[in-house]
Amino acid sequence: PHKAQQRTFKYLIQKAKKTKFGKDHNFDKIFNHQDFIKYVPIRDYEKIKSYIEKVKKGEPNILWQGKPLYFSKTSGTTSGVKYIPISKESISTHINSARDAILSYIYYSGNAKIFFGKQIFLQGSPTLEIINGIKTGRLSGIVAHHVPKYLQRSRMPTWNTNCIEDWEKKVDKIVEETLDENMTIIGGIPPWVQMYFEKLKELTKKETIKDVFPNFNLFVYGGVNYKPYEKTLKKLIGKNIDTIEFYPASEGFFAYQSTQNDKGLLLQLNSGIYYEFISLEEMTKSIPLRLDISSVEVGVNYVLIISTNAGLWGYNTGD
Repeated sequence: PHKAQQRTFKYLIQKAKKTKFGKDHNFDKIFNHQDFIKYVPIRDYEKIKSYIEKVKKGEPNILWQGKPLYFSKTSGTTSGVKYIPISKESISTHINSARDAILSYIYYSGNAKIFFGKQIFLQGSPTLEIINGIKTGRLSGIVAHHVPKYLQRSRMPTWNTNCIEDWEKKVDKIVEETLDENMTIIGGIPPWVQMYFEKLKELTKKETIKDVFPNFNLFVYGGVNYKPYEKTLKKLIGKNIDTIEFYPASEGFFAYQSTQNDKGLLLQLNSGIYYEFISLEEMTKSIPLRLDISSVEVGVNYVLIISTNAGLWGYNTGD
C-alpha cells in the first residue's frame, strides 16, 4: 500500500509542477510527504474556490494540466453549489473502480449469472450544461456517458428515460420499462432504490421485490449511510441478497466492498488519488498531524484528506 501511494504521490506532483497551483505551492521543491505538508496546507472547498473560479472561466493549467473534461456539480452543506473538476485522467478511475468491484464480486462468489440478465443503476440525468467549454452536471449523470460497451446491451433504463429531470416521472417510467425484464443487478442511492421498489410493489400488487424479479440477486449501493435504509430495503426485497457497497464521490471513487465476507471497504490506492489521514482529535488543533497510509492504525477515526489527478490538493473531503 505504501509503495503504491508513493508512486501516486510522485506522479501527481510531477504532472502538476507547471500548473498555477503547482507554482504557487513550490511543487518543484516537493519530493516527499513532509515537503508536501510544508508547502500545501489542508483546505476545504472555500479555500480552493479561487482556483476553481479561474478554471470555470476557461483558463487552462490552473489545478491540473489543461482543462477538466467535466465539472461535477454538487450541493454542498457548507459552500452551497460546488463545482468539482473531473479530468481526462480521473474519469477512468470512477469507471474502473465500479467495474473492479463487480469483477471482484464475481471472482469471490462465482456468481457470473448476474450478467445474463438486465442491470439498472438509478442515477441523475445525463443531460449536461456547458460552462466555458466544460461539460457540467451531476456525477451519476456524467458517469452515464462512460458505461462500457459490454454493459450497454443489458443496461436499463433507456437513454430518453434517464434524461427525465422530474424524479417522480422518471421513476414511473423506469418501473414501466423494467417491470417485465429479467432484472439481476439493481443499484443506486438507497432512498432512490427504496422509492423504485415501493412503486413496483404498488403497481404489481406483489408482496416483495423477489416476487417481481426472482433472479435479482445483487444490490449495489453507495452515496449515503446505508444503515437508516437497511431494514426497510431488506423487507421490500424479501430475501437475503448479496450487496456491494461503493464509496464514490465527485472528488473520486475512494473505495468499494471487495468481498461478501467482510463489510469493510477496499481503499483505492492506485487510482490517481493520494490520501492523507488526520485523527478527529488532531483536527481540533491549529496544526494537525497529517499521516500517510503507512502510519494509519485500525480502529482510529480519521478525516480523509485527498490530492487527486483532477487537481484537488490537500483537500478535506469532510468525511
